[in-house]
Amino acid sequence: MSLPQRELGQTGLSVSCLGLGTVKFGRNEEVKYPSSFAIPSDEEVVALLDQAKSLGINLLDTAPAYGSSEQRLGRLLTDREDWRICTKVGEEFISGKSSHDFSRDHVKRSIERSLHNLNTDYLDLVLIHSDGNDLAIIETMECIEALVQFQDAGVIGAIGMSTKSVEGGLRAVDLLDVVMVTYNPGYIDDEAVIDHALANNKGVLIKKALNSGHDCKEGENGLEKNFDFILNREGVNSIIIGTINPMHLKDNVRLAKKVLGA
Repeated sequence: MSLPQRELGQTGLSVSCLGLGTVKFGRNEEVKYPSSFAIPSDEEVVALLDQAKSLGINLLDTAPAYGSSEQRLGRLLTDREDWRICTKVGEEFISGKSSHDFSRDHVKRSIERSLHNLNTDYLDLVLIHSDGNDLAIIETMECIEALVQFQDAGVIGAIGMSTKSVEGGLRAVDLLDVVMVTYNPGYIDDEAVIDHALANNKGVLIKKALNSGHDCKEGENGLEKNFDFILNREGVNSIIIGTINPMHLKDNVRLAKKVLGA
């Protein structure tokens, strides 16, 4: 059986229960992984994308803050219609440093740039890339209003927020289509957000499922424990896991199918 897909809330998007994070496609500075890595070649990225698709993955997660990730996907991705692409607004990564801007003008420029970089005329999902001040970002509304305008124009399919607080996650569920939260056996604060999203039929994506790779040191049993804990949690639609290692990608899919009995 292929990797199971799940409906992403009310968005109309059906996404694989594992999505491929692509930060390592374009950035290896100022990242929180346990070991350093080299950015893969074009050939390696193409091979990984082909492998992901053959394994049943249809969800790609990227962002302007992921260095050259968007540009590389735009150049190297084929069969655009087969993929669900999630990108973000609000965070930039320039000259080795992150900065944030949630103004209407910046969101507009960011979306137009992402469309160009990704070589597409639509974005399946766009998330607000929070700096930690979730409620302040939401309450100014400029960022959300700008995204809604693009959504109304048919350029964006669904909008959401990658949050960093329970309060922000709960509010995002009220206002938006999708929320991305941190969830793993060692961090369960956002369970309330997952429950709130489930009750309101909103989409839930999980980040840091493996604690930014730190839980990988427990080996396969540790990975299986995390996947079982998250994928069998009612309300979770998909886990975003970033990897550039073909063996890790294959193992992740195998373990996800195992814990789901697929």
